Amino acid sequence: MSKYLFSFGDKKAKKILNSKNILGGKGANLAEMARLGLPVPPGFTISTEMCSIFYKNKKKLTPKIFGEIKKELKKN
Repeated sequence: MSKYLFSFGDKKAKKILNSKNILGGKGANLAEMARLGLPVPPGFTISTEMCSIFYKNKKKLTPKIFGEIKKELKKN
């Protein structure tokens, strides 16, 4: 399974090639700012792949991704 959530300061998000394709423009910029050490508020980006799944699934989140979002919200 692919990774669908990326915390702004996530070290894995910093190593993504073509991050705009995966995180979208804003998500990629937030990841880059965090990589540079700029102050970025806590948060996360949902991948563009998950967005596609959301629309294919009649605008409903899968239970697994919904659980992951809840975990991320508790962290932040």
